[in-house]
Amino acid sequence: MASRAQRQTLSSPRVEDILGLTVRALDRARMSRDPRFDGKFFIAITSTKIYCRPICPSPHAKRRNVRYYATAAAAAAAGYRPCLRCRPEAAPGTPAWLGTSAIVRRALRLIDDGFLDHKTVDELADRLGIGPRHLHRLFLRHVGAPPLAMALTRRLHFAKRLIDETQLPITEIAFAAGFKSIRRFNSAFQETFSRAPRELRRHPLVQSAAGADDVVLRFAFRPPYDWPQLRDYLARRAAPGVEIVVDNSYLRTVRIGNSLAVLRVRPINGEDALELHVTGATPATLLQISANARRAFDIASDPALIASAFRSDALLATLVQRRPGLRIPGAWDPFECAVRAILGQQISVPGARTLAGRLVARAGRAVATGTAGLTHVFPTPQEIVRADLRRLGITQSRIEAIRALSRAVAEGAIDFHATAEAVCEQLTNVAGIGDWTAQYVALRGLGEPDAFPASDLVLRNVASGSDALLSTKKMQAVAERWRPWRGYAAMHLWSAAADHAPSARHNPQHRAARLSERMSNTSEIRKRN
Repeated sequence: MASRAQRQTLSSPRVEDILGLTVRALDRARMSRDPRFDGKFFIAITSTKIYCRPICPSPHAKRRNVRYYATAAAAAAAGYRPCLRCRPEAAPGTPAWLGTSAIVRRALRLIDDGFLDHKTVDELADRLGIGPRHLHRLFLRHVGAPPLAMALTRRLHFAKRLIDETQLPITEIAFAAGFKSIRRFNSAFQETFSRAPRELRRHPLVQSAAGADDVVLRFAFRPPYDWPQLRDYLARRAAPGVEIVVDNSYLRTVRIGNSLAVLRVRPINGEDALELHVTGATPATLLQISANARRAFDIASDPALIASAFRSDALLATLVQRRPGLRIPGAWDPFECAVRAILGQQISVPGARTLAGRLVARAGRAVATGTAGLTHVFPTPQEIVRADLRRLGITQSRIEAIRALSRAVAEGAIDFHATAEAVCEQLTNVAGIGDWTAQYVALRGLGEPDAFPASDLVLRNVASGSDALLSTKKMQAVAERWRPWRGYAAMHLWSAAADHAPSARHNPQHRAARLSERMSNTSEIRKRN
């Protein structure tokens, strides 16, 4: 058996841990080519100076030539270049929250939103309230590469995907990936891939069905993926004019800055991947659209890891077996999610959907999309502040809450780029918003996997296993054992209640589901108004 010093020599320079696995376990995962490990670590080969995904079909390298890295950026920072066969840039990715500190989680979220595309590491550190040297140390410890390396890898990987999967001109790809000049893009690309961008140009079949102004991207995920569950969840809540679900696809309008686009997301038959079809977007918005789509459709989720954590739980084990590929259905925009959560207070899901449609028609911008059912984009905070929201069927208290929320976002008092904990605190400072709404926004709007609306009636009822409701305090205590995936626990409990509702009218879960549609946020409304 290898000594500790030998094991460290065989592995990569330590990040801290890679998924908590030993080198022997990483070796087994590498040899198995199991897609469930795709994107969770990367394999670097010292003899070729190339790094690969665990699913790479290339022949296995000799063990003495193998090094492991937690992230693609860490492998790149160590001097390895991406494999052109397995394409590390197309891996599902690892959730930014996995195994990192709160500061690093927030920094990764800001980097993913393009913060370092326009600002410096010093400004990023200042935004986080720490010094740049400490930020550098935290990144090396938790993700294996400094912030700039993470940002550069993100841009270059996205550019490589656009080269492989679209017909966009190289110049537009450079700017879409966040580069300020073609010379800088060519230089960074050549250094990373050892080839010029044009040398890697392909003509994929996926573009055959796309128009001249369309872009089609693929997002690989770790199986299983319960698309019907996520699709149906979104369909029940689709805001008229903004979202529709048709032909097994989810479609919606989006606004990124001043750019408007139409998105269509659908599963790809026979592949562990979703297809994102974008129409009308400017190249400069594609990176942000891609990042939002990955979060909204929970692409980076690791179902095997979550199932393992719930396997011994008496309440969740059976539910996970029933829906092993369950995902958190994200909202496209956290502000939109917050507005719609307020609209849904005390009323049913269909009722909240109707109110959302009225708000969109009154305050949203009308657009010509050429797609039936998509007529508007969701209003911005400024548009809602200016709009007349009377006679829409919305109570005065909710109108005031929506206006207060919109003003707070427009003025910067609510920063959706902050940590989930900070966002929840900022939201609950708004009259009419309590902990339930804040946790719901963190769960769906921010993609926070540990968010948990403990006061929810359905969760308290299903978790009790009887006719009696658990108290909110007791529900919070029970949910402690589900950290850091309480959000997935909530989705499993909600799904269980929905599955029982149609067939067991007098089942307590069904009663709770009906009550929740009408009263889920009653206590916080009374407290806040």
